[in-house]
Amino acid sequence: MGRASGRLPAAAPLFYGALAALALLGVRDVLFLYEENRCSMTYMFEYPEYLKIKLPKKTARRYPAYELYLYGEGNYAEENKNLVLTGIPVLFLPGNAGSYKQVRSLGSIALRKAEDLDFKYHFNFFTVNFNEELVALYGGTLQRQTKFVHECIKVILKLYRDREFAPSSVAIVGHSMGGLVARALLTLKNFKPELINLLITQATPHVAPVMPLDKYITDFYTAVSNHWILNAQELRNLTTLSVAGGFRDYQVRSGLAFLPRLSQQDSALSVVSSAVPRAWASTDHLSIITEDPKKRMSVLNHHFVRHPGKIFEENPEAFTELTGDFTWIEVKTSKWTYSVYNDSDGKYFVFPLASHRKSYSHVYCENSMLVRKYFFHVSSLFINLFDFNFGYVVILKLQDYPSLSHIVILLPPTVGNKFTLDCEFFKEDSRTVQLPVTNLFSFEKTSVYRLHIPWSHEDSVTVAKVPSSSEISAKLHVAQPGNDSRVPVLNIYSSSDCQYEVSNKHLFYTYYSYILVFQIIRFHAGALPVYVVSNILLTYGGQLSTLMSTGQCSEFSLELIRTAKPYKVEPIISIVVFLQGFNWFREIWDSLSLPEVDAAVLSSQDVWFPLVSLILFLLGAGIAYWSAVFFSASLRVFSTLWLILIRPTVLQKDNKLFTYRRLCVMGSLALVSWTTCGALAVFVIYLQYLFKQKKTLTKNRLASPMHYKLSSCHYSIDTTTAETVNSLKIHLTILYLFTWIVLLNLPSLVYWFKNLRYNVRLDPDPCRSTAIILVCILEILMNSTTSEVKSSKLLKIAAKVPLPLSVAMLAFGRMHLYKVPHFVTFSLLLHVLCCLV
Repeated sequence: MGRASGRLPAAAPLFYGALAALALLGVRDVLFLYEENRCSMTYMFEYPEYLKIKLPKKTARRYPAYELYLYGEGNYAEENKNLVLTGIPVLFLPGNAGSYKQVRSLGSIALRKAEDLDFKYHFNFFTVNFNEELVALYGGTLQRQTKFVHECIKVILKLYRDREFAPSSVAIVGHSMGGLVARALLTLKNFKPELINLLITQATPHVAPVMPLDKYITDFYTAVSNHWILNAQELRNLTTLSVAGGFRDYQVRSGLAFLPRLSQQDSALSVVSSAVPRAWASTDHLSIITEDPKKRMSVLNHHFVRHPGKIFEENPEAFTELTGDFTWIEVKTSKWTYSVYNDSDGKYFVFPLASHRKSYSHVYCENSMLVRKYFFHVSSLFINLFDFNFGYVVILKLQDYPSLSHIVILLPPTVGNKFTLDCEFFKEDSRTVQLPVTNLFSFEKTSVYRLHIPWSHEDSVTVAKVPSSSEISAKLHVAQPGNDSRVPVLNIYSSSDCQYEVSNKHLFYTYYSYILVFQIIRFHAGALPVYVVSNILLTYGGQLSTLMSTGQCSEFSLELIRTAKPYKVEPIISIVVFLQGFNWFREIWDSLSLPEVDAAVLSSQDVWFPLVSLILFLLGAGIAYWSAVFFSASLRVFSTLWLILIRPTVLQKDNKLFTYRRLCVMGSLALVSWTTCGALAVFVIYLQYLFKQKKTLTKNRLASPMHYKLSSCHYSIDTTTAETVNSLKIHLTILYLFTWIVLLNLPSLVYWFKNLRYNVRLDPDPCRSTAIILVCILEILMNSTTSEVKSSKLLKIAAKVPLPLSVAMLAFGRMHLYKVPHFVTFSLLLHVLCCLV
């Protein structure tokens, strides 16, 4: 018996089902298994208003879909209707599918803070309407948005030109892709860098696009990154802050939001939102908008990294005068707890350090009041200290303050409140335990846990009630640099009389595998379509090979098990990456004008190792197997329903590959692709192909309803029906392969449809040329049979080409998803040639 009639191993569905389930669990871990939402909604006291700013006629004609607004509320909005502005200009840029109304949260809070200062300093928040474009999925408008923002900045500054102290620059807050657009401003030829003094980005993927679905996105990223690298010294006056969203942000993982480490590091800062201390504390409106870049950077570090619990002071006084008619109490013990309820008198607690320096290395104090109003004040007789980790916990290393003789803690009056203060001197060695690398910790009866990652600002803080049990997952956003030997540290802040237990759950192999796979999906889920298509392409090549050797086309699932093996593709890529480490090989590689292998780029970012590709390949195989099963089953169910409802009785035969009607369809769809949207033509030809195979399946059932006889899990089929079934099998594989191409091109189709009222033609179109070729190929293929292919002289080549194409796809398509349709198109083109030659 030939390979085409082989049996499907009984364990295969379970194996591929387990792989597909593992992929789904990884997606679930990314989308749902994160900390609870501890952010509070911002509320307004007055109705928000968005005042549309009139743009120059030339700008309005050039960008008809874009608008500029000024945010306001109540009386403030009424006062600004005449555009006599006196605040500090801030421009908000929304991101992918973002609304200009998202500025409300920032504008409303800033307005309340300005009212607290009696409008001594305040902001004017402007916002841009990008028509909620899908710029993360279609990059054709990123350059257009950048140029429009440049025009908006000029319009905004003109509104202040009659002021006595007119601002010469604006601050920009960019959300998601809006932050990248703001960085791209500096790449414009006629843009003056001094127009921006501060750039704050929120969840912006600076490192790489989340889904590189077209060439315009990757080119845009390359241009921005290269400009910032080559002009690092010129950008030192621009203060940049990037805030990542943490694990709750499943759309943009935090590792992508870290600004590249360049020589201008002293003017750029990247943090994860969970690592920002005292996130509820107000910012200093005056000093954050200053002409001094060093001062701006000091302010950012003050609020987003260190935050000692007080307003920023550029030159803090070395001496602090302790005033107030309070009681002074000296504390000499190493452990001390003070509790009070409804105390109207303040107190100073004095801790002499001379007796503790020999026995202890650190002092720790904790304030039970989480509300900012009740944080405590730590100072010495000689130097003012304000170094709180969380606003109500402070830990000092005595060695860092050799001249410090006393610590003074001020306890303000606590009228109507219960207050507890715990202080303890301890030796660091006695409180430090080294644990093996793990992904899960369990504690009981603790208060505050802080996981500190020393090489990036991505600390996480967990506050637990007593008694309770908490789990902390030590999943990283940024990999440890190769030259950094520091290790993560878990700090436990607990009361001195609190009993607690640290349980290190030893990870069994299976559990560790789950965590590893989940992290791989978190980091590389965007590359999964490449691996799925690679598996399908290998299977397609195997079916052509089986057709050539046996005359019959094998089942997709059987051929996937036989052909789609990781050892056929992965070693070649690993060898190429290894050889690229040698200068002679790189010179040959560059002389051939070949692009850099994606695995090498990812390795340089410390997010890649060979096991990642192997796991992704296996997950892709599982997804390819079961999605093909559901795809085929759905098509059969649909054809059955069609047969029941329509009951076609006439079977038409048309063995010609070219007819006048088909040539007209080719020309029409090619014209549609050229004049409107390439993805639209691809989608139409896909539906035509799908409907064609549905009819073929229906006709096959009508023609031979009794030809199938069950015998040892096989089917005995006559010659005519066998040819039809063989053709149907290869058509289903092509259709399934083409389904993924349609999905990868779908974002540009959605973008075109959404902006149809502004322009009928999508310009630029990432798939226009490919669509014209695919339309011609598929119009021929959908009417072909395996009998035409089996006799072709090119079949041997067509059967072997999918393997090198799969290797090339994994080598160059992981970070460039838009290249995947090119490899598939070439393989299908050879199939068409087999039908003709």
